[in-house]
Amino acid sequence: VQLQASGGGSVRAGGSLRLSCPASRIILSDFVKSRMGWYRQAPGKQRELVAELTSPGTTNYQDSVKGRFTISKDNAKKTVYLQMNSLEPEDTAVYYCNVAIGSREYWGRGTQVTVSS
Repeated sequence: VQLQASGGGSVRAGGSLRLSCPASRIILSDFVKSRMGWYRQAPGKQRELVAELTSPGTTNYQDSVKGRFTISKDNAKKTVYLQMNSLEPEDTAVYYCNVAIGSREYWGRGTQVTVSS
């Protein structure tokens, strides 16, 4: 499985970005039943879970992004998204997508998000 996050950039506080992460070399049935997550890592900090989407469709968010970020996926495009609204400087980090299929876990290259005040 290969993942490549994109859509990052530099925005002012209050702005929006939409991250995308298409998955390749994965069969559709595996994509549909996988657990998907977006993580981020700020300089000097550990990588942290931002949002996850489980196979049954349950979503979970880090408290700091609730109401501002939305994780979703398009099975036909085998792509997971992270819509980020009302961005804050504290959201500045490298964002990574993650796909878990059973005990197997895959990471994509990150995309930088920089939010200025």
